[in-house]
Amino acid sequence: MKTLHFTVLLLLMLSNHFLYAQDWANTERFRQENEMFKVSQNKENRIVLMGNSITEDWSKFSPEFFLGKPYINRGISGQTTPKMLFRFRADVINLKPALVVILAGTNDIAQNTGFSTLPMIMDNIISMAELAKANKIKVVLSSVLPAFDYPWKPGLEPAQKIEDLNNMIKEYALANKIIYLDYYSSMVDERKGLKKEFTYDGVHPNKAGYLHMEPLLEAAIKKALK
Repeated sequence: MKTLHFTVLLLLMLSNHFLYAQDWANTERFRQENEMFKVSQNKENRIVLMGNSITEDWSKFSPEFFLGKPYINRGISGQTTPKMLFRFRADVINLKPALVVILAGTNDIAQNTGFSTLPMIMDNIISMAELAKANKIKVVLSSVLPAFDYPWKPGLEPAQKIEDLNNMIKEYALANKIIYLDYYSSMVDERKGLKKEFTYDGVHPNKAGYLHMEPLLEAAIKKALK
């Protein structure tokens, strides 16, 4: 009997691993919600927020911000830019939004899915922006939030890399007439980390952090849709 239980447990573990391997970018995460949006008769100007945990947790820390607004949160914790690019059609293009706001890159620097250079990260961000524009979706490119260190992977010294990546994002945005949303400048401290009043772990915003970001986001959206 013990052997049977062990065999069943092993099969379940292998099955879960197989399913994860088949959906590496978590494209199924929002499948049901996306289907509802696709059949909806409501044709308001949808705005998709594409990102990682910083985007995902926005709905948890500041749910009232989303009430009565056409914002669709498509953040997934831990995601890097290749994963976002992989699910970009399912979670952005197929929803036919007027605008997508992309906030991405910090988890690439944290090496969540392996080593990435800044040009590699930019290639993925550019690809998302080009896919959006090819589908008549306007784009806002967000700066990466400052971080002095990553609690889950200390010692990578991300602060300068984040600043350099933001400069690359800004330069690309300006050259291609895309709105650049600068969270970084007003949230960075003297160590090039995230100001203590805006975070609970040095990387992710707390309620005060999101309250600070919200008017910046709305101003960028208004400018992009003008």
